[in-house]
Amino acid sequence: MVGLCRRFRRSALVAAALAAFVSGCAGVGATDPARLRQEAAADLQRWGDAVGAAGGAGGPVIVGDFTGQVGDWELAVGDNNKPALMAGLIEAVSPLSSAAPPDGLVTWQDGSTRTVHLLSAADALSAIEADAAGSSCPDCTPLLVTGATLGSVTAMTSRGEAQVPAWEFSIEGTAVLVTRVAIAGALKVVPPVSNPSNAPVGISIDSALISKDGLHLTATFVGAPLDAGGSCGADYTAEAAESDTAVVVMVFEHPHWSIFPAACSAVGAYRTAVAALATPLGGRSVLEVTQGLPVEVTPAP
Repeated sequence: MVGLCRRFRRSALVAAALAAFVSGCAGVGATDPARLRQEAAADLQRWGDAVGAAGGAGGPVIVGDFTGQVGDWELAVGDNNKPALMAGLIEAVSPLSSAAPPDGLVTWQDGSTRTVHLLSAADALSAIEADAAGSSCPDCTPLLVTGATLGSVTAMTSRGEAQVPAWEFSIEGTAVLVTRVAIAGALKVVPPVSNPSNAPVGISIDSALISKDGLHLTATFVGAPLDAGGSCGADYTAEAAESDTAVVVMVFEHPHWSIFPAACSAVGAYRTAVAALATPLGGRSVLEVTQGLPVEVTPAP
């Protein structure tokens, strides 16, 4: 999977969060609850807009980017092809079909399925370019697509891992196949533009477990280790902001220090906190608060 893959980016973010604890007690400290709730409200608004743009809730929600690859870039082309793809520099040598193929199936690990409408090869290629809007690589040579085959890829959805229909694009000069999820009208939300001077507050959850009654979400995130002693420790609580289409989990850190300590020997660790819902989760998606993006939700055993 290329650097476009959100799942890879999330892994990198988690690694960075864990590393942040090495030289000092990390975490966001006592976050302003009012600001965190404002961010959650904005997340719900963006998600609601995305649901409307996709024609309504109910379709599979892909947790991550829709573009990926099969194989690794060869040394001879990697320095060009990787940044070129991230910049959306990809074009067909000959026109691709604009006819939508027959409906396809999304299949989850529990055997459940959902029928979905599919994009044409031409529309899928255009979607790769559209996703990279605003990115650039002036020195890159565009990737040349020599063919397109409809297949499937393993993708993470808000309901867990699934096989989803995807176009596989052959690229001139490489054995790597560029892939694109082929679901038409798939729900997608665009995170807010990053602003270093006004960065999001709060803790981004990595996944969640939903109780059997659908009323309690156990969120997993990176925080202070349970055995962190003295001022290096912290407790956590969670709260949910809800709409008809999504739930945003807000995690509040309650540090054990009154004045931020100079250094701690502990490293970051996965922690959990439970958020109570006003109504059962149902088909709603669960979002992390910093970007408003969906996370994987699994049912309690």
